[in-house]
Amino acid sequence: MSDDKLPTAHDAVHGHGEVAVADNPFADPGLPPHEPRRTDIDERAAKRAERQVSLLFVVSMLATIGFIASYVAIDADKIVYIFPLGHISALNFALGMTLGIALFCIGAGAVHWARTLMSDVELPAERHAIEADDEVRADVIEQFKTGAAESGFGRRKMIRNTMIGSMALVPLAGVVLLRDLGPLPEKKLDSTGWKEATPDAPIRLVNMNTNEPMMASDIAVGSLTFAKPGPSASRPGGLQESDEDFQEAIAKDALMLIRIQPEDIKDDKSKALGFEGVLAYSKICTHVGCPISLYEQQTHHALCPCHQSTFDLSDGARVIFGPAGHPLPQLKITTDASGYLIATQDFAKPVGPSFWERSA
Repeated sequence: MSDDKLPTAHDAVHGHGEVAVADNPFADPGLPPHEPRRTDIDERAAKRAERQVSLLFVVSMLATIGFIASYVAIDADKIVYIFPLGHISALNFALGMTLGIALFCIGAGAVHWARTLMSDVELPAERHAIEADDEVRADVIEQFKTGAAESGFGRRKMIRNTMIGSMALVPLAGVVLLRDLGPLPEKKLDSTGWKEATPDAPIRLVNMNTNEPMMASDIAVGSLTFAKPGPSASRPGGLQESDEDFQEAIAKDALMLIRIQPEDIKDDKSKALGFEGVLAYSKICTHVGCPISLYEQQTHHALCPCHQSTFDLSDGARVIFGPAGHPLPQLKITTDASGYLIATQDFAKPVGPSFWERSA
C-alpha cells in the first residue's frame, strides 16, 4: 500500500484528521428532519392502507361471530386430533382460536392505522409542574382535537365504522360465556342413575375396581368399598368407563359402602336403609362435590380431602366438622334372591352440593 493511502496521509489531505468537539456536549440535538411516508404523499397508498385496516376489523367481527357459533354448536365433550397438538377439546380449540383472532385483528388494525394513516409528526412537550394551569389544560384539549382530526377518525368512515363494529362485537364473546350460568338445572340434579331402580327392577351394586356385583359378605366390618350402578334398562351393560357420559354420570352415581356392627349405628332411619350393617352413602361431598375417600375405622368418620368436611357415617352421615351444609344422602339397599346387594329406589335427597332448585 502506498503512503498516500495510509490513514494519516489520507486524513491530512481531506481534512479528517481531527474530531470536531461541540461547544456544549449536552446540547439538545433536536428532532431529525421529518420524512413523509408513502401514504402521506400517495392517496392510492393511503386508500389501500385504509382497506387493509378495515379488513382486519372485519376479520375480527367474523372471528367474534365464529366464537359465538362455536360455543353454541360444538359439543363440550367432542375431542379432535389436531397436529401437532394431539387430541384436544374441539370446543376449547375453537374458542381459543376465534377469540385470539378477534383480539389480534383489532390490535393489528389499530397499529397499522397508526403507523400508516395517522400523523407521525413528532411534537416535543416541555416538562411542567404536575398541576396544570389553565393554559396547559387548554393546550391539551387543543392537542386532543388536533390529534382527533389528524387521525382521520371522522374523515375515514370505513375505518371508523369497521372499528366500532369490531369493538362492539368483541364484548359479546364474554357475554355469551354467561350462558354457562344457565339454563337452570331444574330437576336434572334431583335424580341420579339409580332412579331406574324399583322393587320389580332393582339395580345391582357393582364394585368400582372389579366391575363385579357385590354381596354383603364381600364387605367386612370396618372396611370401605366404592360402588357404581350395574345393568339397568337404559344401560344394559351397567355404567362403564367407556361410556361417553361416564364422568357426568359417576359424579352423581358413585357410592361409598361401609359395614358397621348394627348395634353401633346410632340413627334408626339410617339402619333401616342399610342391610345387616352395610350402609351405602353418596361418595360426593355436599360442600363443593369432591369425592370422599378417607375413612376412620374406629370412629366411623368419613373425611373429604378437599376442605376437611367430616361426616359421621354411624349417625346418618351428619356433618360434624367443616363447611359442608348437609349430610351425605343415603341409598336404600337390600339383597336379591342370589344374595347380591341391590338398590330399589333412588336417593331420597339430591346428591352433591347445594343448588338453587334443590328440593331438600
